[in-house]
Amino acid sequence: MSHPRESALELRVGKKFRLGRKIGSGSFGDIYLGTNMTSGEEVGIKLESVKSKHPQLLYESKIYKILNGGLGVPSLRWFGVEGEYNVMVIDLLGPSLEDLFNYCGRRFQLKTVLMIADQLLCRLEYCHSKNFIHRDVKPDNFLIGLGKRAQIVHVIDFGLAKKYRDPKTHQHIPYRENKNLTGTARYASINTHVGIEQSRRDDLESLGYVYMYFIRGSLPWQGLKANTKKQKYEKIMEKKMNTPIEVLCKGYPAEFRAYFEYCRALRFDDKPDYAYLKRLFKELFFRKGFQFDAMFDWTVLNLRSGRRERGTSGEGERSARADPRQEAARDGRQIASQGRVYVRDEAKEGDAQMQAQQSYRSAGYRDERQVAMDQGYPAPRVATGASRDALGEAKPMSRQRY
Repeated sequence: MSHPRESALELRVGKKFRLGRKIGSGSFGDIYLGTNMTSGEEVGIKLESVKSKHPQLLYESKIYKILNGGLGVPSLRWFGVEGEYNVMVIDLLGPSLEDLFNYCGRRFQLKTVLMIADQLLCRLEYCHSKNFIHRDVKPDNFLIGLGKRAQIVHVIDFGLAKKYRDPKTHQHIPYRENKNLTGTARYASINTHVGIEQSRRDDLESLGYVYMYFIRGSLPWQGLKANTKKQKYEKIMEKKMNTPIEVLCKGYPAEFRAYFEYCRALRFDDKPDYAYLKRLFKELFFRKGFQFDAMFDWTVLNLRSGRRERGTSGEGERSARADPRQEAARDGRQIASQGRVYVRDEAKEGDAQMQAQQSYRSAGYRDERQVAMDQGYPAPRVATGASRDALGEAKPMSRQRY
């Protein structure tokens, strides 16, 4: 397999997939659009040079196997080596929450934040149930699905994930200090900044910063200037530590403050009460009188854009943002960002939205169910796990990001 830039349309992966154009980048690799040459189905193909100083794709592929079957986790289609590249083929997904945040003018309304908050908690709870912490929780690593799964938020990019307990005995990893910062500094927990080994509590604190980023539009420690990465991390840590929870959450519902207070009170090896955290946001959602109608901020903007186009063109043409490969979806509404496309088929989703609303309200606090807001579509497959799929010698590298 030659370099992906050379005759990309002629490249084959695993004797089954055709490699197309580059559509994005993830930790430790670039992502390309691919096609299953048998079925015509589009997939995502992640490439990593075999000469990489710290190869991670094999490690990440093994984690996808372990997480296989979970709602909101893309399926691993194939992994192998092609020429100079390690190659991983997974489900093709839509834009990330960061992409959609930009599309919506860099602020989400409370309703949208609450509709996705429950899903994000469920994704982390599932990863934790499979004995892994993510360690890089940020908007870029949550992507919506395509077509009939456009309401479902998926978690990706497990290059920095780490096993936090033994799968058989559930023995927790030991408490350690003097650790390098792993993950993205903007969303890192305070304990991560000060060098404490990460655990489940840190994923949840990072998720809280994601919520506030969405609802505030930014975080107080963004845009800080420094001469070196180390100095910038120190400034971010200092600002984060000196910003009280009540200041961070001022002007927003008390549930966000309660979320942070709970997460920061957790001990290193505590199992979080995910049901309590989800209940905080569910109760707020219905107290505000919101309806789970699948009308996220980006959905509303897209529908308005569609109406304007129909009014001016008279032909109901697709948005100029639309990916050409989706032009055949005449009844859809599209948002494209960085080569990924969100497709919404109103005709097919109407009944599903009503079902999702009823399920979400009737689910109450039954912890054993996946969040009911996801249930407007077919039920998730049973998670198979992969207890025998040891991670071998592959270990995640520490990696710092802004």
